[in-house]
Amino acid sequence: MSVLELIDSNLSTPHLVTETQPKPSAYIVDNAESLVDQVIATVGKEVILGAPLAIGKPITFINALYQRAKRDPSITLRIETGISLEKPVGKSQIEKNFLGPFVEREFENVPDLDYILDLRAGTVPSNIVISEFFFKAGSFMNSPQQLNYTSTNYTHAVRDLLDKGVNVIGQIVAKKITNGITTYSLCSNSDLALDMIPEMDMLKASGKGIAVVGEVNSNMPFMGNHAEVPDSEFDFILDSNTKPDHKDYALFAAPHTSISAEDHLIGLYSSCLLKDGGTLQLGIGSLSSALTYSTLVRHNNNPAYQEMLSDLDIIDKFPLCKTVGDSHIFNEGLYGCSELMVDGFVHLYKAGIIKRAVYDDVIIQRLLNKKQISHEVNISTLLCLLEQGAIQTVLTHANVNYLKRYGIFNADVEWVNGQLIAIGSMSNVDLNDEETLKWIEKYALGKGLKGGVVMHGAFFIGPKDFYEALNNFTETDHELFCMTSVNYVNDLYDHMLGSQQLKQAQRSHARFVNSGMMVTLDGSVISDALENGQVVSGVGGQYNFVAQSHQMKDSRSIIKVRSCSFRNGKLRSNILFNYGHNTIPRQLRDIVVTEYGIADLRGKPDHVVYTELIKIADSRFQQQLLNEAKAAGKVAKDYQLPPAFTNNTPETIQAFYKKYTDQGLFGPFPFGCSFTEQELKLGKALKSLKAKTATPKGKIQTIIKAISGPKANNDIDELLKRIGLNQPKNLQEKITRKLLVAELTQK
Repeated sequence: MSVLELIDSNLSTPHLVTETQPKPSAYIVDNAESLVDQVIATVGKEVILGAPLAIGKPITFINALYQRAKRDPSITLRIETGISLEKPVGKSQIEKNFLGPFVEREFENVPDLDYILDLRAGTVPSNIVISEFFFKAGSFMNSPQQLNYTSTNYTHAVRDLLDKGVNVIGQIVAKKITNGITTYSLCSNSDLALDMIPEMDMLKASGKGIAVVGEVNSNMPFMGNHAEVPDSEFDFILDSNTKPDHKDYALFAAPHTSISAEDHLIGLYSSCLLKDGGTLQLGIGSLSSALTYSTLVRHNNNPAYQEMLSDLDIIDKFPLCKTVGDSHIFNEGLYGCSELMVDGFVHLYKAGIIKRAVYDDVIIQRLLNKKQISHEVNISTLLCLLEQGAIQTVLTHANVNYLKRYGIFNADVEWVNGQLIAIGSMSNVDLNDEETLKWIEKYALGKGLKGGVVMHGAFFIGPKDFYEALNNFTETDHELFCMTSVNYVNDLYDHMLGSQQLKQAQRSHARFVNSGMMVTLDGSVISDALENGQVVSGVGGQYNFVAQSHQMKDSRSIIKVRSCSFRNGKLRSNILFNYGHNTIPRQLRDIVVTEYGIADLRGKPDHVVYTELIKIADSRFQQQLLNEAKAAGKVAKDYQLPPAFTNNTPETIQAFYKKYTDQGLFGPFPFGCSFTEQELKLGKALKSLKAKTATPKGKIQTIIKAISGPKANNDIDELLKRIGLNQPKNLQEKITRKLLVAELTQK
């Protein structure tokens, strides 16, 4: 089935939109240089390449095309993409020594993107430009690459690529052969391809030179449903697996990140805002992992979870948890609807939390939402569909196919000349006839609804065990996970894969959970850039989900923000009076969560918004924020913070955290750790030193303390050897060794 042969879910009975002429099969090539020859012959020497986010980039093809353009200045190459992944590289020699063995182990057989190496070295030739609409967070701060950043919503990326004249698109694909028929999967990046390929087909039809390229990689998990396409969707497919000595490169895997005590608290507060029977969207990083963890505790160890809520007095201090969320196990379960499918969704799926199946039929979905039908099929299921007009009283051939497709009828039922036939028995098709209903109940009914999906995602990236889990999915697992268009997931507008009515029906009690860097007291959120214009990452889909949450009455946007952080060596509040940039404007304010609690902002007057945010700020900054708000006339002069909200301190968090870590809960790496014990000890010490020496005063104090510190024992000597400081070669290394020994011997 081609991309254009998609089910129109606006109708209760599906139909297909078919192309007038079949598309030709892709041209298969087995080496990248030949592919580059073919592409240039097709589009000419002015190449504008659109490549997907993150791990979906066809690295072999991109590197070959890039190197060709480097060698041949008559070729102009523009690469339009986002999240160009690169292996971690240390700045100092100690950092390089620390990262060397880690990178060699964790990124074995992962190739570099040549254009990234040249960007870092400043050697990209003038005939080549690399432009991104989303940076890997913090990767291009104060870099010339800031010049080539394009600010856009994820849902506008296809439009922008077309406006920029993209004439080549390419991505990694997975291959499957079933009964002699080869199909390909868009796998990690169905996000833009499902919308882009039809647009490229129209450009081809208008006479423009266009090339759609797939690069086969056997390590990429094959995802079905919307992501599975025929080879005719591509013009060229690079498949080197016919070569006997070929080995596909490994996928870039994001190492497991540690979860701090503060992050765990943010995850705990956020988890009690999730509604059983609802919808969940998540981002990436430790804050999302923390939410996943607390959600698992809520479901798997509810007594401990209830004790945590009681210890923090969450329900009384933040009653929103009762009205918007709940704190019990997930009986109906959640449906995942997220542009980024992270490993957390698989953890939640395996725990029986991500299990609420949704269907691409709006009538069935609405009946399920109203609990007029269930996933179990009985005769009342049929009668409800009849009442809603999904089928006719006298069943037609199309009605029977519809009922079979969704599992209401079993696969053996056939409609032949106005009769129902199954298991050698026959009946008429009039649902007003009691005998017909009895026959259907005996011979025709299926065991349960079919075709449901528990997860819609647009792209994925994660740690190695995440890819392994996807590769080990059973056929049933694959049926329940659907990689699809980002425009389907991030927007409510009608789309070729489903109508706005269908999406709204599927996304009941949606919780769109995203992270911010800072929030201002008026409820504006800063997530993508600084007030001086420096872009940290990008808008991505955050604005899409926040706006979407305001369009559905039972949905909420949740922004997670750490209450404070070190900036320029000084502890500063991340809840600010004002700031010269925002990603989410104040009119879209909703729920904000810090490690100190929950602020409910939607529809509230300014004086409530300001005070609710101050309540969840770190207490070291509360009075300053309150003074600024009063001076601006946003809070009454006589207002005082309630005592229950004035003990927001790190010590309070650590006391709570220790109680539960002593019971085996929380912890920095609940989902696995990519680092060795040596690396964890060194990493913690180096991180602490970096924070302590971030200012001149701090550096002097730390050095003075280290001079009189203890000597290294055998265990510390082994750690120092790991980073090349066992035999310091100069004064700088001797000082660093002293500092590190002092840090490692601290208890």
